[in-house]
Amino acid sequence: MSSDAPLFALFADLRGRCVLVVGGGSVARRKVKALRHAGARVTVGAPHIEALLQTQIERGEIDAIHGEFKPEWLDQAFWLVVAATNDDAANQVVAEAAEARRLFVNVVDDACRSSVQLPAIVDRGHLQIAISSGGGAPMLARHLRRQLESWFDSSWGALAQLLTEKRALIRQRLPELGPRRSFFERLLAGPIQSLLRQHQFEAARQHLQNALERPQALPQGSVTLVGAGSGDPGLITLNALRALNRADVILHDRLVSAEVLQLARRDAHFIEVGKTGHGASTSQDAIHALMLEHVRAGRHVVRLKGGDAFVFGRGGEELQFLRKHDIRYEVVPGITAALACSAYAGIPLTHREHAQEVRLITAHNKDALTPSDWLALAQPKQTLVFYMGVAMLDRIRAHLLDAGLAAGTPVALVENGSQANQRVAVGDLHGLCELAQAHRISAPALLIVGEVAALATQLHWFGAPPLQANTSKVLSQAA
Repeated sequence: MSSDAPLFALFADLRGRCVLVVGGGSVARRKVKALRHAGARVTVGAPHIEALLQTQIERGEIDAIHGEFKPEWLDQAFWLVVAATNDDAANQVVAEAAEARRLFVNVVDDACRSSVQLPAIVDRGHLQIAISSGGGAPMLARHLRRQLESWFDSSWGALAQLLTEKRALIRQRLPELGPRRSFFERLLAGPIQSLLRQHQFEAARQHLQNALERPQALPQGSVTLVGAGSGDPGLITLNALRALNRADVILHDRLVSAEVLQLARRDAHFIEVGKTGHGASTSQDAIHALMLEHVRAGRHVVRLKGGDAFVFGRGGEELQFLRKHDIRYEVVPGITAALACSAYAGIPLTHREHAQEVRLITAHNKDALTPSDWLALAQPKQTLVFYMGVAMLDRIRAHLLDAGLAAGTPVALVENGSQANQRVAVGDLHGLCELAQAHRISAPALLIVGEVAALATQLHWFGAPPLQANTSKVLSQAA
């Protein structure tokens, strides 16, 4: 056979079948684990067997042959042989003996002596993905496996199991290949995998049953509410990444970064639905109407919001609308600005010596807080985080000072937090407005008030060092 011919890929059913692993060290242990997971009855053969394998032998979980390998070992009814010793000569003897008996043999990390390769596996129960480089670049296969592990969640295994259970019924209802293929395309475009991801297994089973009774029905659209985080694409979750790659339509806020949008499915339809304090904006009612329009057309919609949709993001309002119109939805949380901006500025929101409480406040509505609210915010040993407050810094300062918060209380303004153009300005409450004016801080920016804000001068790690209004004062506050 030509040395550059591709391997013929197949999956072996080893349940209850005997496999010999020659070797008794850590490499053999890894192979034994994988083989036992596949249901094989494993025998380990070696003159010296490590303690962990010996424990499995004593428990009766695997069998053992003690001593140096002899070709006569293969006279037993083995289906597969794995050579996992650190001795090339011994591995060669095993390979030749297996070849003489027409047994498949895998010599670990030695493609030339192997008649089969044991691939890197992404295991999702009834669904398995095998990656092989033909034994020539095993680290590349493992690297690819790690990437695929992040793409394929457990719902794929549950889906494969459900379709396996219903295979006979599907073939009975749809005996012709063409209609059956079209049915699967419509089924998989619908909400069944979302139901499985939410662990609503009975609902998924019922959806499949309903689809079989109405095989020509259009796919049902759905909405995934996704938190995009504060701008750094590395901060979005794996679930968010999966949702972006499933989306037909993406309704995104103005502040969702271009880097995050680049992670989405390339052929998705992108619609900006941002709100601004001035200029063109998309009303909440218009956003609702867009979601409804695309869902009724059978599309999967991702509503992509900066930060987290449930922290000053109107996510609750949008879910109430979807519920009212009987639209299926799921929610993927994002890292809200308070967490991301404080972390990237080197500001711990809590600290045993400085703050035992955190309050998240929106400054969007100047009349939202009462005098008693401000009194509560002015208490010591807490951290205040104000969202959307750049235009109202003078009011925030006045209210906090009137409520009794000390004028020297440290403050930090974090502009474009977690992004390449992040800037952090540190000062005190008394000089807050002057600090913002001196450094021309503009939205989007977060205001952090409390003793921990001064720690940015010591703990900063991302981007340029903090800008300061009064260096000596700020450093003394942090000491």
